[in-house]
Amino acid sequence: MEQMTYEQTMLIAKAIVLAGQGIGAGLALIAGIGPGIGEGFAVGKAIETIGRQPEARSSATSTMYVGCAIAESTGIYGLFVGIVLLFVNPFLKHLG
Repeated sequence: MEQMTYEQTMLIAKAIVLAGQGIGAGLALIAGIGPGIGEGFAVGKAIETIGRQPEARSSATSTMYVGCAIAESTGIYGLFVGIVLLFVNPFLKHLG
């Protein structure tokens, strides 16, 4: 069996790192599903509250906006991590 050269070993190592980064970016972008579901649920409950008690409209909408902003930040963090993993490649510089 022929022994691999240094260049071949580094090529395989870089391929493994890039595959891991692609998988990690995909998993990070799945983080957008949770905020979408949560925001939809929050808006639905706020509309339900306004339908039952129209006088609570301002309180319900302001609380809904704050909750949606907090939930959306989770999706934005996931998007940021995914973009960093795809385009910045922070682990390749450690391979040599």
